[in-house]
Amino acid sequence: MFRAGVRAELLGQPGSPVDIVGEAEDVSTAVAAIRTHQPEVVLLDVHLPGGGGVEVMRQVGPSEVRFLALSVSDAAEDVIGTIRGGARGYVTKTITGPELVDAITRVADGDAVFSPRLAGFVLDAFAGSIEVAAVDEDLDRLTEREREVMRLIARGYAYKEVAKELFISVKTVETHMSAVLRKLQLSSRHELTRWASDRRLL
Repeated sequence: MFRAGVRAELLGQPGSPVDIVGEAEDVSTAVAAIRTHQPEVVLLDVHLPGGGGVEVMRQVGPSEVRFLALSVSDAAEDVIGTIRGGARGYVTKTITGPELVDAITRVADGDAVFSPRLAGFVLDAFAGSIEVAAVDEDLDRLTEREREVMRLIARGYAYKEVAKELFISVKTVETHMSAVLRKLQLSSRHELTRWASDRRLL
């Protein structure tokens, strides 16, 4: 459904220079489609099933293809990890159709494109004010679902709200939350909020 919406937005813009040559639902089909079609730009979901956008770039390897990340996440570790992986830009899913067409065109022309807030993360990372290695090491202990739960809880969501947001049961939220606290060696959601805030994950 989401891909259909993006396709409609891209093709629905008057005079759009974007031509869609393929789509993919997970890492393996994405890599196969890229090798088959050799597109100029790949619009890449950061959390694509099968290993995520970074895994797609790793498997494709050196090529002329340029990658533009599109994600619901604006967390520092996702932005920095994706750029490290080889993406030329990173925009969030709040972007409008015309803005997305513009971003794709600019990446095709060789520019780097970021949503304004995200550009700050990248600059901070290169300036050394974000401890990227520490963020990656801690987060590597968490599964993707645990990260989602962790962010929502750290932002102040109640367990019921997290369950509704992620379409899981309250009991499952509690299980994930226990695992997050154990893996990060924290004792409460207040400590978790402080931990996430210090690492700019909120």
